[in-house]
Amino acid sequence: MKTSDVEILIVPGSQSSGEDHWQTRWQRSLKTARRVEQSNWLHPDRDTWVGTLISTIAKSETDLPIVLVAHSLGVATAVHAMHELPSAAIAGAFLVAPADVDNSATWPARAGYTLGSSTHGFSPLPNKPLSCPAALVASTNDPYCSAPRAKELARVWGASYIEAGPMGHINAASGHGPWPEGLMQFGWFLKKVGQSLAPARTS
Repeated sequence: MKTSDVEILIVPGSQSSGEDHWQTRWQRSLKTARRVEQSNWLHPDRDTWVGTLISTIAKSETDLPIVLVAHSLGVATAVHAMHELPSAAIAGAFLVAPADVDNSATWPARAGYTLGSSTHGFSPLPNKPLSCPAALVASTNDPYCSAPRAKELARVWGASYIEAGPMGHINAASGHGPWPEGLMQFGWFLKKVGQSLAPARTS
């Protein structure tokens, strides 16, 4: 399965993804990609963000299978939404550098932005398997999620775990505007999604 065979929904985290972020670059270069646009990127709210993602999925104008590409707090948004959507709504989820909202007190301070997980509702994260193929890509030195915690999230969600090495939060600030390795991993993941859809297409 190729990128042109699926509708790619880019799900950014807080403050969205800037012009140099790999998510924005993928959105520009992959013709079937579009971004989930939140009304307030600086003050995330779980119900609002999840509702926006669900409504964006409902407004899809293609018959292509939908694959989510989420980063940081977008991962929490995607996982919450997937537990509210019908099981067949999403064909796959490519989850990168999850923000561990259950342990947000350990996050580094960010100028002009704080996230109180109990206030904004992202915590607790769902601890049930996802209903579609998923891959979780995590850094070994991400300040927003430890490697052991990322492995645990992959396990409970039934996602393939991909250790990316010491890559920070896998964003533009950590030097991952161009992220060719990520695009290769995404291509591998789409093959897995295609295999999961094959029985349904031939039945």
